[in-house]
Amino acid sequence: MKTKFGIVGCGFLGNIVADAWKNGLLPDYELVGVTSRTRASAEKTAATVGCAVCDDVDALLALEPEYIVETASVEAVRAMAIPVLKKGVNLVIISIGAFADLDFYADVKAAAVEGGAKVHLASGAIGGFDVLQTVTLMAEAQHLAETAGIETHTGAKGFRNTPVWADHLLTDTEKTTVFTGNAKQAIATFPRRVNVAVATSLATTGPDITGVTMHSVPGWVGDDHCITAEIEGVKATVDICSSTSAIAGWSVVALLRNLASPVCFY
Repeated sequence: MKTKFGIVGCGFLGNIVADAWKNGLLPDYELVGVTSRTRASAEKTAATVGCAVCDDVDALLALEPEYIVETASVEAVRAMAIPVLKKGVNLVIISIGAFADLDFYADVKAAAVEGGAKVHLASGAIGGFDVLQTVTLMAEAQHLAETAGIETHTGAKGFRNTPVWADHLLTDTEKTTVFTGNAKQAIATFPRRVNVAVATSLATTGPDITGVTMHSVPGWVGDDHCITAEIEGVKATVDICSSTSAIAGWSVVALLRNLASPVCFY
């Protein structure tokens, strides 16, 4: 029996997952349905891969998936996570920025326990959650001080419509540091760009302690995220540079394959 799953969000990332299923890269799964912010998007994806079109998450749940993959938005996570989990359906989340609200994060964990379901956080544009959690666990168990943080380099246009934007960023000839603070402050400053900061803080020291530094780099295409977690005797560094967001969609495919595999990498 194949594991049934559905997709919420039929944009670029959702279609990477759907196409991977159609092309045989998820042989242990059956894609039962998709839904999206607009029905037209869902219809296009469904027609391409051959699955049901659902008007909303409730219609998708009626198809009895074991997993729902979210490739939509923070708002979609906030709207659906708790009711989905309470029904005992597992979630695969890409918009980790939803958990910038720690009260909501706590409510989601409680709903997962109530429903007997799991929330799987895809690595998205970064990764290394396993080693980051290991270093943090060592710090807690051995009562060691830990420093953790993320340093991001991105092109100037990525900071448009944010509080740090300035016209000179487009004409600067050297990189400009536009933000230095903790993850909690970064979440408040960049509410639409916090997936990586939230993920890093949840895997390590928490949003009040995890450091965040962001640089605007002339001519830079994509993002470079360098994450560091350090305690006495151990320093872990994860550096991911990508000129495309496709890696986030493929991280979902890799996660699903890992969940179905008899041998799992963590």
